[in-house]
Amino acid sequence: MDIVVKGRKTEVPERFRKHVAEKLKLDKIQKLDAKVISLDVEVSKEPNPRQADRSDRVEITLRSRGPVIRAEAAASDPYAALDLASEKLEARLRKEHDKRHTRRGVRRLTAAEVPDHVPGAATLNGNGTVVSEEDTDGVPTKKIGSLEVKGEGPLIVREKTHVASPMSLDQALYEMELVGHDFYLFVDSETKQPSVVYRRHAYDYGVIHLSTDQMVAQTQAAAAGGVVGG
Repeated sequence: MDIVVKGRKTEVPERFRKHVAEKLKLDKIQKLDAKVISLDVEVSKEPNPRQADRSDRVEITLRSRGPVIRAEAAASDPYAALDLASEKLEARLRKEHDKRHTRRGVRRLTAAEVPDHVPGAATLNGNGTVVSEEDTDGVPTKKIGSLEVKGEGPLIVREKTHVASPMSLDQALYEMELVGHDFYLFVDSETKQPSVVYRRHAYDYGVIHLSTDQMVAQTQAAAAGGVVGG
C-alpha cells in the first residue's frame, strides 16, 4: 500500500511528500488496522490573510474493509497541520482497534435467554408489578421501556434521546464516518426533516427522509379531539 499525497489548489513540494512518508508509518498503521486499503493525504491552502494561523489544512483519509477514518487539522504551515492530523488519525485508529478487540467473545442474548440473565425481566406487567403466568393465560408479560410485551416480543435493550442541531447532508456523512457507524440520524438543515444516512455497498451511501402525511395527521388529530370532546 502506498500513500497518495495530493494538493487542492496548491503545489505539494517533494520535501513535504517525503515528510508524510516518514510521519505516517505504514507498519504502525497496519498493526492497528491490518485491512487498510488506501491512505490519502490532501493538502489545501486558505488564501485569506485573516486566517494566516490556519492557512494550511491537511486531511488524511484511511480506507479499509471497515469504516472510513478521516482526520484533518489546520495550522500556520503544512508540517504543523500534518502533525495534528496524524495524531487525530492514530487516536481514532486506536479507538477502532480497541472496539474490535472488546467485541470479540461477546455474544448477544436472545429474547428467550433474557429472563435467565435479568431476574424478573419476563414477569412484569404494564404497571411494573410482578404477575404469574396464570394471570396472562400462560404467556408471560414484561415491561420494556414504554412497551408491554407478551411472550418473546421485540426486545429493546437501550433507549436514547439526543439533542440534534440541523446539518447538511455532507456534514452528516462526515459525522457518520467520524464515529465509525453504518448509519447516522440527523435533522436536515434544508428540509428540517428527520433523516438518516447509511452505508450501502462499497463506498456508496443512502439517505432516508421522514415527512408527515398531512391528511393522516389531520385525521388523527380530529379523532383525538372527538374522543376528548365526547
